[in-house]
Amino acid sequence: MELQELIALVKETKTFVKNRERAGHIRTKGCADYVTQVDTDIQSFLARELGRRFPDIQFLGEEEGLHEMSGDTYWILDPIDGTTNLIHDYRHSVVSLALYEKGETALGIIYDPFREDVYCAQRGKGSFLNGMPIHVSDAEALRETIITVGTSPYDRELADENFKRIRRVFDSAQDIRRTGTAAMDLAYVACGRTGGFFEPRLSPWDFAAGQLLVKEAGGQVTDFAGEPLGFSSRSSVVASNGKVHEELRGLL
Repeated sequence: MELQELIALVKETKTFVKNRERAGHIRTKGCADYVTQVDTDIQSFLARELGRRFPDIQFLGEEEGLHEMSGDTYWILDPIDGTTNLIHDYRHSVVSLALYEKGETALGIIYDPFREDVYCAQRGKGSFLNGMPIHVSDAEALRETIITVGTSPYDRELADENFKRIRRVFDSAQDIRRTGTAAMDLAYVACGRTGGFFEPRLSPWDFAAGQLLVKEAGGQVTDFAGEPLGFSSRSSVVASNGKVHEELRGLL
């Protein structure tokens, strides 16, 4: 499979992302959970183009929701991770595409159209940003790094406990950040901008590409209990440079 061909295809979505008129066509799926015409345009475009190029590979996209896949190889797409950001033109939104193969992610691409950044990884081949190798930070402890956090806005019943976690991490780290896109947060862990990230409930399209980026960059990704992430349901996610993983996980 030609990685550069896939990257070029994903970068074609920039036209959709920059269409502010389409971003204003909004449908509410649930509490703080929105879909714009940009989301559906990108998913339709990539589903069609991937299906044409790779007809034997199934497709799972956020806008069709979680459902049982019959095979062991399929694309996992988040057409816009950071939809609420996109609605407000708060320019932290990315396109996240992963190839799931026999129980794990084989390939991941995260595209930031506002900065023209392409993060990509293939299993066993390392992680890259715009063609250059990237690695996780060398921080030995939380006090030496910043941590990005997710607030699980779709699940407000988790807020009390999650904000207690955030406070515990804030007290131990240099500082915390919140971007509103888990895929971007994972990419930032992979390239060493942050030492870690956590969120209590994410779907496979939120983390499929990013967790491979982190692992291939030398980091670690588990759920809060320290177990590998599953792809059949939503999961808690904690990612780190590996060195601070147990310290961070212990606060969650």
